[in-house]
Amino acid sequence: MTTTVAAPHASAAHRVPVARAYRFELVKLVSQWRIRLLVLACWLVPGAFVALVAQQSTLPTDTLFGRWMHATGWAGPLVTLGFSGSWALPLLTSVVAGDVFACEDRLGTWRHLIVAVRSPRRIFAAKALAGLSVILVLVVGLACSSTVGGLAAVGNHPLVGLDGHAVAPSDAAWKVVLAWVCVLAPTLALAAIGLLGSVTLGRSPMGLLLPVLVALAMQLAQILPLPVAVRLALPGYAFIAWNGLFTSPAQGSPLLIGVVVSLLWAVTAGALAYLLFVRRDFTNPAHDGPGRRGLTIAVLPFAGLLAGTVAVVAAATTAGGSGIEQEKVQRSLATEFAHLYRTQTEQLNRPAVTEAQLKATAACTKGNVRTGAHGPGNDWRCVVSWHLPGVEATGQAVYQLDVGADGRFVADGDGPKEVNGYFLVRTATGDAPNPLWQFDGNVELLSATPKG
Repeated sequence: MTTTVAAPHASAAHRVPVARAYRFELVKLVSQWRIRLLVLACWLVPGAFVALVAQQSTLPTDTLFGRWMHATGWAGPLVTLGFSGSWALPLLTSVVAGDVFACEDRLGTWRHLIVAVRSPRRIFAAKALAGLSVILVLVVGLACSSTVGGLAAVGNHPLVGLDGHAVAPSDAAWKVVLAWVCVLAPTLALAAIGLLGSVTLGRSPMGLLLPVLVALAMQLAQILPLPVAVRLALPGYAFIAWNGLFTSPAQGSPLLIGVVVSLLWAVTAGALAYLLFVRRDFTNPAHDGPGRRGLTIAVLPFAGLLAGTVAVVAAATTAGGSGIEQEKVQRSLATEFAHLYRTQTEQLNRPAVTEAQLKATAACTKGNVRTGAHGPGNDWRCVVSWHLPGVEATGQAVYQLDVGADGRFVADGDGPKEVNGYFLVRTATGDAPNPLWQFDGNVELLSATPKG
């Protein structure tokens, strides 16, 4: 009787603390050559890339803030952030989180680990924390490297926001940091999905690819003309919602919703991975996780979460349809044109003029629709009108707009060439294209009232 009672206490006394197991798992991860290579690449490649691109005559204008890489070093980390949200971060989470449990299945070391740690719960906590720590180091490396590269190559100059206003270097700095912090939420969601795939699919390579496949599905959904409530209810929206930080006032509601949704997905995926892991039969060497059946069952909570989130977003916000409406497009374009016109005036050494004096307005049509136009497309055509002090005639300029489903638009000047045609202007950083020629903008999907 004495031996029987003492055995559980002896077993509990020899359980390895989570902190010690975490250090062990972290060392295991860092000792892998591919993890070391990823850390090295994330801390060196973005800075070199940004510095190299900033010296080229051709810029990545199809990427948000890419056209400003000659003007300020703060554009570099934002270009890197846009690329990372689409490709780099899903791949990194797949390599790290998608393999953190599956590697034990391949090596057949679960029994040894259970004997050493004596607690599946502590093993899960240690492995999850170790994987998330490595992912955090990789994300910080991407942000720091691209920022240093941009500032070293171009300098600490003001950044042009998505509504045309100049963002001071100090403001640009904290907004860039905040943007990178915000994408940690969807990255955490992908990492949790990677843990779920690693636990569920075991040796199968599908577990490793699950975060990438989910991220690709989210990107496809953001391209489609979905209702704005559905768009905001997907965790992938947080990868692009940070662009609302670079307008005045900031478009914080979509970003906040995106971050909260991403955290909900992270908690759901993490909880499912934990429940499946602690119920695993570690005494059977042939056991390779619940498999596809477990993954199919795990899809049900996400479907319920998506449906519930869509309902809450639709009820709690002004979201309706695609969120892209004629009045919003006109307001966004007129506001940005006024800011950039003032910038152009300063660059051409003309008499100063303010946005209030310009009283810029825009009249937009979409295809043959003149009233009530809505939805994304590249068939938006807008005429911007403005007034100069002491001049009776009304100035007008034509723009062709390509409005994306996520609210981002690209405005292409279509005359008169003296206003929005292509020509070079002299700036503090050298010659640059006319700021009114082509520019990026953003339509606030949830906005229902004019900006103040």
